Amino acid sequence: MPRKKSIKNSAQSFRAATDEICTFVTNVANGQSDQHVTWLYNYGIIRLYREFESLVLDALVGAINNDTATVSAGTSIQFPIHLTDEVCEFLIRGTGYFDFKGRSGLISTVKKFVPENHYLLTTIKKPIYRDALERLSALRNFAAHESDQSKRSALRAIDRKRIQSSGAWLKRATRFATIADRLKDHATEIENAAPY
Repeated sequence: MPRKKSIKNSAQSFRAATDEICTFVTNVANGQSDQHVTWLYNYGIIRLYREFESLVLDALVGAINNDTATVSAGTSIQFPIHLTDEVCEFLIRGTGYFDFKGRSGLISTVKKFVPENHYLLTTIKKPIYRDALERLSALRNFAAHESDQSKRSALRAIDRKRIQSSGAWLKRATRFATIADRLKDHATEIENAAPY
């Protein structure tokens, strides 16, 4: 019988990676020019998004792997009791890659695979994580693409009229750390609710 995917381990790994990212941007920023610090925070939000995306994918794979009835309920297809992690991941991302557009896109994606009362979906929907999830996606997209559309999304997410770059906004005060800490809280909640 295949081993069960450990969502708890994935949540712990996410928190450790988030701490490393925060330490990196803080330590490397010391003594750098303002422009270089901005670039560091652009990199930081892209990396944080990647780690969170990985956590959610692992949590979905684990949810399906641990109980195929979760995906069967969402798709109306009866799956075998035991699926490998690779098969579970293929069900989620097909031949493409795993991605989501903002908090609402994340909710829509997760709803395809788990029932409405599943802990993963209920934690993502909590209002306490709304700002962090919206800002994570919007600021990551703006840092990665710097398009007019991504800039408008970033402005909506931070509720401002102007923004030079994601990094320029994130490096002020504790904005990056606030997003990172909220996502770590979210990972802890997922870890506590996960059976494995």
